[in-house]
Amino acid sequence: MAEKEVLLTPEGLQKLEEELEHLKSVKRREVAERIKLAISYGDLSENSEYEDAKNEQAFIEGRIMTLEKMLRNARIIQDDDVNTDVVSIGSTVRVKDLEFDEEIEYTIVGSAEADPASNKISNESPVGRALLGKKVGQTVDVVVPAGTIQFQILSIKR
Repeated sequence: MAEKEVLLTPEGLQKLEEELEHLKSVKRREVAERIKLAISYGDLSENSEYEDAKNEQAFIEGRIMTLEKMLRNARIIQDDDVNTDVVSIGSTVRVKDLEFDEEIEYTIVGSAEADPASNKISNESPVGRALLGKKVGQTVDVVVPAGTIQFQILSIKR
């Protein structure tokens, strides 16, 4: 089975590479020290520090594997790839919520770097999927759990 391509902006790539480096060089060492210290306490069968450290180690190793796989399958979206005529991954889109008469700006990114709190939404999210391929002036219906939202696209930029 082919592995899924991970779409990243150059900034998203840098963030993932930095996280991976931090996990490998800092967090691994810290957890190894915690495990060593916990072992020195003796009886491991009732040693909660040891259990916590082993669980954290498993989480860190899992995250390292996930990041390495994502980076192996990464396709970087360059600014040249971003067309300002239609919404694509890497586009920053200003939309107007027609029900509440509010303007919102979203940046469409790959799912690996989505951060809704920063208005970076995944191309796979309902809003991201609805906006992809659309042009300035178009009205888009987005089906969300709460119902349907109508957005009018005001501008597209890189």
